[in-house]
Parts: sequence; C-alpha cells; structure tokens
Amino acid sequence: MADFLLIHGSCHGAWCWRDLIPQLEAHGHTARAIDLPGHGADRTHYSEVTLERYAQAIIDAIDTPVALVGHSMAGFPISLAAEMAPQKIASLIYLCAYAAQNGRSLVEMRAEAPRQPMADAALRTQDGLAFYVDPAKAPSLFYNDCPAEAVEFALPRLCLQALAPQTTPIRLGAAYARVKRSYIRCDDDRTIPPEYQLTMTQGWPASDVYAMPTGHSPFFADPAGLADLLTRIAKG
Repeated sequence: MADFLLIHGSCHGAWCWRDLIPQLEAHGHTARAIDLPGHGADRTHYSEVTLERYAQAIIDAIDTPVALVGHSMAGFPISLAAEMAPQKIASLIYLCAYAAQNGRSLVEMRAEAPRQPMADAALRTQDGLAFYVDPAKAPSLFYNDCPAEAVEFALPRLCLQALAPQTTPIRLGAAYARVKRSYIRCDDDRTIPPEYQLTMTQGWPASDVYAMPTGHSPFFADPAGLADLLTRIAKG
C-alpha cells in the first residue's frame, strides 16, 4: 500500500481533500494533507510566501518516501520538492495540475493555454501581491460538477493566493528527472483547459497519463473514482 501526501491548489487548503482521504484509507493506504504557507490554518502572510517556501513545507512534512499528489497550481511546488529532496518522494502525481517545465513560471505556462477561464475571475489585492477568486464565479470554475454540499463547504474556505509562487521561474534538473511521474487529466475541467493538459503531457509515456470525466475538483466530484485511480497508479 502507498503513503499519499496531498497538496492543494490555488486558494485552497488541506480541507479540500476531506472526501478523498477516507476513500484512500478504505483501500488500505495512508493519506494526509497539509496546508501550504498562507493557506488554511497556516497564517503566513501572502507577502512572505514563495515557491521555495511551498516546496520546503512539503519536504518538511515527509519522513519516509511518499506518493506526492499535487492539484492544479501545486504541480509547481511538488516538482520543486522533487528537485530539492528526491529521496523523499516515491512518485509525483499531477492531478489536473501544471506539469512544471524548467526555467518557466506558472504564469507563463497558464498564458500559453488556448483559453483563459480565470482571466476575469481572479481579482488582485490592492498591493498587487495576491489574488482571490470572485465568489460568484468560483462555483462554475472549480466545482461545476460537485455536490451542492461540497460547494457550500468549499466557498467560505477559499483564501488569498500569493502571486510570487506563480511568477517565479522554476529550476528543475537531474534530481527531478529521476522521480517517477504520472498525470491525471480532467476532461471537463473549467479552470485549466483539458486541451492544455494534453499539451503539457505531450511526450509522456501513454502508460503514465490517465483521464477522469470530471471538472477541476475530482476530490469532491468523484472521490471514490479518484481513489480507485490513485490506487491503480500506486500499484504501477
């Protein structure tokens, strides 16, 4: 059985894995989630949040090698964590996430997508150092196929998202390249266009790329199906 460490995406926290963790445990795995700096219960001010601090928080949470799952924005910090401490990571699993590319920032990658669903939904703070998602648009972007109860649970928990981790070019090298990677595409994603998820995995072995028919939050839309798929990936 696998030991899963679950990393949330932009504006979210460990809370978003509420329904997935018991499903993974039912398969016999261990599973836990953390709040990245500035998210959930972590009160780091967004002006102090960096991509490296995200990665270091992940590394600090690992004692023995884990299957590291990153959702959406978390594709960047899980990749950097693998570069900084590959011995702590058994595998990387990108869940409708940005598959980080050396020398590029998340903002640069997002800009090359054929559509920009977040363009009019991300509202900047007055100091320009963070953004938040328009509450009126978050349900259709993040939770279009999720149960109403889950949407009601999630919306008041969304938080400010520091911009620095997303504007910082990532540096990846040989250490990252040695870590096994898998990708789960979400084919009804309203946040990261599914066709761009295909672009990001061009050249990956077909056996390492999977798909779900869900929107951007399969941990709410289909936690049982996601746990089944993660189990398949963990079994290799």
